[in-house]
Amino acid sequence: MTLGGTRAPAAPLAVTLGDPAGVGPEIIVKAWSKLRASGPRFVVVGDADSLNAAFPTGAVGCERVADPKDALRLFPNILPVYEPPHPHAITQPTAEAARAASVVTWIEAAVDCALKGDVSGVVTAPISKAVLYKAGFKFPGHTEFLADLTADAPHAGARGPVMMLVAKDLRCSLVTIHSPLRDVADEITTDKVVHTALVTAEALKRDFGIAKPRLALAALNPHAGEGGAMGREEIDVLAPAVRELRAMNVEISDPKPADTMFHDAARKGYDAAICLYHDQALIPIKTLDFWGGVNVTLGLPIVRTSPDHGTGFDIAGKGIANPDSLISAIRRGAEIAARRAAA
Repeated sequence: MTLGGTRAPAAPLAVTLGDPAGVGPEIIVKAWSKLRASGPRFVVVGDADSLNAAFPTGAVGCERVADPKDALRLFPNILPVYEPPHPHAITQPTAEAARAASVVTWIEAAVDCALKGDVSGVVTAPISKAVLYKAGFKFPGHTEFLADLTADAPHAGARGPVMMLVAKDLRCSLVTIHSPLRDVADEITTDKVVHTALVTAEALKRDFGIAKPRLALAALNPHAGEGGAMGREEIDVLAPAVRELRAMNVEISDPKPADTMFHDAARKGYDAAICLYHDQALIPIKTLDFWGGVNVTLGLPIVRTSPDHGTGFDIAGKGIANPDSLISAIRRGAEIAARRAAA
């Protein structure tokens, strides 16, 4: 099997179940049904019972596997599930604490499999950070947790994590992620902009097959600050970052007004946008392709993608969850893994 002109990796992807009370089980089952014939192969890391409950009555269900690589053989006929041992002691005997401990275990196991080469990459279904926080989870989210789990693994080039959102022909990397808007200006530094752009440029070469990446830098203020009349961040923070990056042979624009960066013609002028805060990236991404957007974590020693949506507790179990973003994340993860395998 080939993916985008490159040979598929010799190991399946790992798809973590996410929060079993959310839409994760449903969209995974739907994604498998869509991809089983000829799509990228994956093994679910999680709970088989939760997945079986998401299948339509009478439909083919899951099969537990001891070796994730068995997914390559089983995938067209049945959904393979790897259930890792549960190493976490549950200090609070509640269903919510047990659920949180399981979610963490599945993520850890998937990353471990990726580091050992048993899977070619990790696709993470949505988690509820609020549930995890109550159980003592100390990371802001998936991205930071994955960075910690892979911190000691060798990695060539600039190390992330950097969050990139991808939708159709648009790629946006974020300098800040979930910062309150009132804090954004103080959190943006020249060093952070340089780091985000450098990780992005290297990932575009390695993971997206773009030999000479072109980056567009979004400004913070209206009209890119109007020469300082509407804010000095473009002059004092962003311009020095541009100079430093160009000295490292990174092709990047001067700060551009964000309101002119994302229309059809503008997108043809760059390969990725460096955005300064959450909505600056997420609004154009979700406007362009609300159901198909993908979150890609750059600068890790493993491949990681995820759907660009949350747990959907309000629609879980109703059979109406849309799997398109997960399917896109699986396909994107397989493409990146194939490029790395061919390098």
